[in-house]
Amino acid sequence: MPTSGALVDPYGRAHTDLRVSVTDRCNLRCVYCMPEEGVPFRPRDEILSFEEITRVARVARSLGVSSLRLTGGEPLMRRGLVELVGQLATVGFDDIALTTNGTALAANAAALARAGLHRVNVSCDSLQPQRFAQIRRRGELAIVLAAMDAAESAGLVPLKVNVVVIAGLNDDEVVDFASFAREHGRVVRFIEYMPLGAAGDWDRGQVVDSAEIVARINDRWPLEAVEPPGTDPAPAVRYRFRDGGGEIGVVASVTRPFCGTCNRLRLTADGAVRNCLFSDDEVPVREILRNQGSDEDLALALRRSAWGKLPGHGINEPGFLQPARSMSMIGG
Repeated sequence: MPTSGALVDPYGRAHTDLRVSVTDRCNLRCVYCMPEEGVPFRPRDEILSFEEITRVARVARSLGVSSLRLTGGEPLMRRGLVELVGQLATVGFDDIALTTNGTALAANAAALARAGLHRVNVSCDSLQPQRFAQIRRRGELAIVLAAMDAAESAGLVPLKVNVVVIAGLNDDEVVDFASFAREHGRVVRFIEYMPLGAAGDWDRGQVVDSAEIVARINDRWPLEAVEPPGTDPAPAVRYRFRDGGGEIGVVASVTRPFCGTCNRLRLTADGAVRNCLFSDDEVPVREILRNQGSDEDLALALRRSAWGKLPGHGINEPGFLQPARSMSMIGG
C-alpha cells in the first residue's frame, strides 16, 4: 500500500477530508434536493460494497486523509451501516462523522457510537412542524429533534445542525434557529442554497446572503468571529455569542466561495471520485476495485482527482451549468 506523499492539488493544497456517499437513496424528497417523483436509483450491483469502500478509505488514509464523513442520499438507509462504521474505525482516521436527515438516527445512535462513529450532523430546515413537513415532503420534526437528543446521549458530539436557508421559504426562522443553538448548546450551521437539486430549478434570487444571516442574529444577540485554528480549511465561518451562549456558523458557498481552502474529495456510492460538488468531472475507481487493480492504482486515481481541481466552482460565472448529479447522488 502507498504510504508516502499527500494528495496535493495544483495549488499546493493537501486534501485530507474524504466524503463517502454510501447510498444514493433517500427516504425523503426535500424540496431543494430531489423531485417529488421519478427519482432514478442505481442497481445494487453498481453500488460499492463495504469492503470496497473500506479499501478506498485505507488507501486515502495512507495518503494523508485524516477525516472521513459518511453521507448519502440518506446513509442510514444503507443496510448494515453500523458494520461499515466498524470496518472504517479500524483504518485510523482522526475523525469519522455522519450527515443524516435524522429520521432513523435515534434507533441507531448508540450502536453507531459503539462501532466507532465520532459525531453527527443532522439536517433540519425548520422548527415549525407544518413547514418542516412541507420542506421534507415526508417525516416529522419531533422525530428529528428526538434523534438529536439520542445522538448526544450516545456521545456523538459535538452535534451540528445543518439548515439550508431559502428566501421566502424558511429565512424567517434564522433568529429562531440561533435561539435553538443557545438553548440546546448545539452548533447551528446556516448553509446558502446551492444549485444541487435534481429538478434543476435553482434560482439565485432564493439565496440568502450569509452576511445577512449573521447581521440578523447579531441584531438580537451580538456575535464575534471565531478565529479558526491554524490554516483550518473548514467551509463554515464560525461566530460565537458574545455573552457566552454558544456559537453558530455560516457556509457561504454561493456568495463567498471557499474554493481556495477546500480540502475535500468525494467518493460516490457507485464508485467515482469527485473533487468538487459542482463539477461533473469524475475519476472512476469501481473498475479498479473489481478488476484486480492494485492499491497503487487506487492511489493514482485519488491523485488524479486532486490534480484535476479547478481554482473555483464557477457558480457566479455566466457560463455555469448545474451539475448533472444532484446532492442526493453526490453527498454533502
